Amino acid sequence: MSQSQLPLDTARIRAEFPAFKQPGLQDWAFFENAGGSYTSAPVLNRMKHFYWATKVQPYHFYPASREAGQAMDLAHRRMAQALNVTVDWIHFGPSTSANTYTLGHAFEGWMKPGDAIVVTNQDHEANSGAWRKLAQRAVDVREWKVDKDTGRLDLAELDKLLDSKVRAICMPHCSNIVGEINPVADVATRARSFGAITVVDGVSYAPHGLPDLLTLGADIYLFSTYKTYGPHQGVMAIRPSLAAELPNQGHYFNDTQPRKRLVPAGPDHAQVAACAGVVDYLETVAAIAGDAVEGADPFRKAHNAMRAQETTLLAPLLDYIRGKNKLRLIGPDDPNLRAPTVSIALPEPGITAAERLARHGIMAAGGHFYAYRLLEALGVNPGEGVLRLSFVHYTSREDIQRLINALDVEL
Repeated sequence: MSQSQLPLDTARIRAEFPAFKQPGLQDWAFFENAGGSYTSAPVLNRMKHFYWATKVQPYHFYPASREAGQAMDLAHRRMAQALNVTVDWIHFGPSTSANTYTLGHAFEGWMKPGDAIVVTNQDHEANSGAWRKLAQRAVDVREWKVDKDTGRLDLAELDKLLDSKVRAICMPHCSNIVGEINPVADVATRARSFGAITVVDGVSYAPHGLPDLLTLGADIYLFSTYKTYGPHQGVMAIRPSLAAELPNQGHYFNDTQPRKRLVPAGPDHAQVAACAGVVDYLETVAAIAGDAVEGADPFRKAHNAMRAQETTLLAPLLDYIRGKNKLRLIGPDDPNLRAPTVSIALPEPGITAAERLARHGIMAAGGHFYAYRLLEALGVNPGEGVLRLSFVHYTSREDIQRLINALDVEL
């Protein structure tokens, strides 16, 4: 496949999203996908059916209740299938921020004074603040710092922080501002050599293809389904042996129920059931890609197709930004090294630039996007933030050109 070819037919992909048929969205190009993607039809259909036919307490013995529980169980199985893990890895919670906060509490009982944990200043605060609070429990919190010019996390700098006291390394698969795809598998290998685990925030990576977690090697992987074409839920994939070690965060009488131990409030039944539609959609992506893209199974094929689509679409945007000396691109300008979450530091608040782009039918956003520490490290005022332009595989060539034309006028 040449660089100019797209593996996915944009029209067929967009046909899976009711948003593209809505009159109020017809004249807009959506470039704030990092804040949440459009929802796919398979998810919406499952959600509608649950609310219309099975909106009862699940797992009882009457038909509607049995069907509700079966739909939830199916979502657990299907999500495990897409991530290439067993079903006992999968935990649904209200959001990734809430899930990480709960895990932080669990780690308070799992770690001992004098233990060490590595965090980064590249993360969304949800995957940083929860772990930094362990310092109050006499845990040694060590910061893996980004390069102040590039925003990159250098493995050589991580190596300086590792020793036998480290029990966990917490990092993003991909920053929601820098965009660079981090070498999680290499970090996981390093962690295991010291007897430590790896906790990965996958929120900004997962919309571009769910990873094979067994290959990745992470012990905990978190992401948000509302950014992967589904409902507003968070998924925690946790190595079962580790989940069993963590102290129970739920009701005491649920201590023997793995799904309930780390989700104290309980998930939304309908939204859990609807998450099976995320996996249905990924299979559709694989079918649309056909023989043009390789993959060991439909989910690896969907991942590869989405990445190839986005990398091709990203190239002209990065070429344009590279040619504008007054624009500071955060992260690498090689589309193969990053996700299509493109942040630009400007001599004005990012939200001001986003407001002007809206005049051209561009939906974008500005701010610090909960990566306050990262912007401080890069010398960017978090109060002004960056302009963020984020897209996914359903973005069209026309959208990209429309964005470039708007940037040329407004920046």
